[in-house]
Amino acid sequence: QLVGLLLIGVAAWGKGFGIVSSIHLIGGVIAVGVFLLLIAIVGLVGAVHHHQVMLFFYMIILGLVFVFQFGVSCSCLAINRSRQEGLFSSAWSILSNETKTELERRLDCCGLLNRSADPPAARAFQADFHVCPAV
Repeated sequence: QLVGLLLIGVAAWGKGFGIVSSIHLIGGVIAVGVFLLLIAIVGLVGAVHHHQVMLFFYMIILGLVFVFQFGVSCSCLAINRSRQEGLFSSAWSILSNETKTELERRLDCCGLLNRSADPPAARAFQADFHVCPAV
């Protein structure tokens, strides 16, 4: 229950202070917090009433959550710097201009990667640099 409440509280705090501007990210974190809170309540009710079926489903759902978290953790540890750059580059190219500008303003940077040796990447960086609000 504490983890669910903590997720909901941190998401609301981040939105309230303007740290995170993406409503999709805030909504996702709050949804995960509510899901964990509901699962915790199912476990508590099952434990209080000694209801084996409810405890079984609680155990299955927690097992699935564990497997999912373990998979995400392993994939985050396995990704190296070049794969990170490739992932960020592919995501950067599909972002809207407003999102790019907001990221550049908040992170006080311009563009994604400055690769002057690669002419197409250098032109893309120069185009991003001219409209950058952080300069």
